[in-house]
Amino acid sequence: MPLPRDLWVTPLTGTVGGYLASLAGWPLPWMVGSLLAVIAIRCLTNRPFSELPGGRKTGQWLVASGIGLHFTSEVLEQVISHFPVILIGAICTLLLGLIGIAILRRSGVDRATAFFASMPGGASEMVNLALRHNAQPARVAAAHSMRLLLVVLLIPALFTWSLPDVPAPVRAPVDWAWLIGLLAAGGVLALLWGRLKQPNPWMLGPLTACAVASASFDLHLGLPAGLGQLGQWLIGCALGCHFDRAFFRSAPAFLARVLLFTLLAMLAAALLGEGLGWLVGEDHLSLMLGMMPGGITELCLTAEALQLSVALVTALQVLRLFLVMFLAEPLFKLWCKHHA
Repeated sequence: MPLPRDLWVTPLTGTVGGYLASLAGWPLPWMVGSLLAVIAIRCLTNRPFSELPGGRKTGQWLVASGIGLHFTSEVLEQVISHFPVILIGAICTLLLGLIGIAILRRSGVDRATAFFASMPGGASEMVNLALRHNAQPARVAAAHSMRLLLVVLLIPALFTWSLPDVPAPVRAPVDWAWLIGLLAAGGVLALLWGRLKQPNPWMLGPLTACAVASASFDLHLGLPAGLGQLGQWLIGCALGCHFDRAFFRSAPAFLARVLLFTLLAMLAAALLGEGLGWLVGEDHLSLMLGMMPGGITELCLTAEALQLSVALVTALQVLRLFLVMFLAEPLFKLWCKHHA
């Protein structure tokens, strides 16, 4: 299949946006800047410029590999010892979907659409479940896209600007012999998970491969300078291609309610994280960040940039994702049965 002739527009626009955002000191500049620039050019020109083939998967592969390298043996021991806290936090985050269900149902949205549009994560899987239960898949997809856009734009900025100046992180050593092997293993595991229809394979596959190796061999390695920014840029460019004039003009009242319940869910997650941190004596900022309603990549990158507990944030997000995957449909059926 021939490549689109306008394929150069998206990466060039993303590069300009990422560079300007880095000059402005914006948090996660190469992801947020490229995202906003691609959205702006698509909306201003009203043309559906193409995304780079495989761009988001490649970006997730690189970013997830870097996140997985944070899981040293000491960090993994801490995560295991704090599993009850992580489980409570993940369940509380799952319950935040009740806010969206209540708001959408009061506005007349059907039960299935309101339910699957309000789940905090697993966008593609929720669209598939929406199709299975006669919901409106376009609205479910739009709700999850809007939620992800708000998380990317607001959470890194709010956490960065509300904290005192964070010193530049100390770069972990780079060992190309290990990195090439781990990147290859992560790619193979992602392909395998994709064939098995597992959620978010290009995030969870490389993350698992690097985390297991890092903890097993106590590697204390990191990605070379620039590779993480490349992953951010690829993700930002790909995310921007989901938005155009038609998206923002489709059902504006519905999108406004999605905006409202997402902001309320973020506020509730922050309060729950603060309260849970106070009760158990854990890092409340990491708990707050980990309990935000998706997505895994963006929140883990924020934790890394602010030198918070990347492992704790990752564990909370991954566990919540699996809870959503396995519990969403049974809970919806139970709700329908109870209503009947």
